Amino acid sequence: MTMAEWDACVAAGACPATSDTGWGRGMRPAINVSWDDAHAYVAWLARHTGKSYRPPSEAEWEYAARAGTTTLYSFGDDAAALDDHGWNKGNSERMTHPVGEKKPNAFGLYDVHGNVWEWVEDRGHPSYDGAPADGSAWVEGVTSDRMMRGGDFFFDPSFLRSGQRYMLPSNFRNYSVGFRVVRTLDQ
Repeated sequence: MTMAEWDACVAAGACPATSDTGWGRGMRPAINVSWDDAHAYVAWLARHTGKSYRPPSEAEWEYAARAGTTTLYSFGDDAAALDDHGWNKGNSERMTHPVGEKKPNAFGLYDVHGNVWEWVEDRGHPSYDGAPADGSAWVEGVTSDRMMRGGDFFFDPSFLRSGQRYMLPSNFRNYSVGFRVVRTLDQ
């Protein structure tokens, strides 16, 4: 999600205004948005387009990020190659960058490694023990924390692997946190 896409929702009065931390808007990732804010956006997008949108499940996010691989990254195991695929501590100048400037993964998805953490639908769980086997979101749990995937511009390459996950409260906002949406297709 870009700041321009987020700003359309803000202009419609359906999403709260967010700071760009002085880095710019437009094609930079939407930042300073909570999990709750991401849900406000997908609700607005669904009303605006007449189609069904939502944050991806954690399993969907990882499947899309891996793009058919079983390696640490969607492009292999060599962390030195990350600079070609994602914004990280070594190449970001400690700020976000416009989306789509690095190489996409084999599925054509950009920025799955770094730039910003991305909220997913699932509640926070320390492991996958008991997770749904069908790839759906794991919404049951004793915590209201939610999962994020992908890592951000401030982290070393070892924290930007396809399987990296992190959990925070659903109302958490930060300059390194954004989100991605998926559209539910009719069967």
